[in-house]
Amino acid sequence: MRRFLLAAVLATLPAAILPALAQGGPPLRTAVDGTFAPHAFPRMEGGVQGFNVDLFREVARRMGREITIDSASFSGLVPALNAGRYDFLAAPVTVTKERAESMLFAEGYLYTEFQFGIRRGNAPIRSTDDLRGKVIAVNKGSAYDAWAQANAGKLGFTFQTYDSNPDAVQAVVSGRAYAVLAGNTVVKYAASQQRNLVPDFSLRETRAHWAAPFRRDNAELRNAVENVLECMKKDGSLAALSEKWFGAKPAADDAENTVFPGYGVPDLPGYDPTPHEPRCN
Repeated sequence: MRRFLLAAVLATLPAAILPALAQGGPPLRTAVDGTFAPHAFPRMEGGVQGFNVDLFREVARRMGREITIDSASFSGLVPALNAGRYDFLAAPVTVTKERAESMLFAEGYLYTEFQFGIRRGNAPIRSTDDLRGKVIAVNKGSAYDAWAQANAGKLGFTFQTYDSNPDAVQAVVSGRAYAVLAGNTVVKYAASQQRNLVPDFSLRETRAHWAAPFRRDNAELRNAVENVLECMKKDGSLAALSEKWFGAKPAADDAENTVFPGYGVPDLPGYDPTPHEPRCN
């Protein structure tokens, strides 16, 4: 009887409404770099945990889909996506023009930017001029190492390289370096775990979207995932996840709270400017 009544109700609905009700489908297949805390890192009891794991499990739940999240080396994720092994990548991927020419991105759910972390009690860094004469710690071989190499001479600082970001953080806490340079989410997370580290000055010119990539022939899934992300921004649940994992409440204009127009990252390849309102249950 209930099935009959549901069928009768659906028959009276306009066709435009039906896609919003057509949830469900096969499990979503995705992957993360399982060594990138706090976005994805091992659980003591097995599997992975972290911001991106929680985020895309909730996206799948709201879509009425199961989800499998593999842990793999970041270097192999994009080839596996292009080969059809994954439907999209849950790992945080920085959106660049070059990447957007070969993959389709949903809108950003976080901003990534270079940020300094300093020892509690040290004078804050207010501009790059304040770096003169100071020692900066960076993770060896990272984008932050490359920035330090390119700017140390002209800005008048020296830098030390470490095999891991936790080692670079420890150099600051112990006084061997004045500041650590890393990604903003990693610095905030480190500060939430180490009370003597304080997030400090950000290099705003390095700001970019962190977003989920899809194959270029899969706009339908990209748009469906983006719809859920926009609903999570509107109801505050994405910002709450960010505060939980990074230890700081996102600003009103941060990506966690910003519904971007159209589908994708504005002004980059693959962006669809078609206006829409998110369909939220």
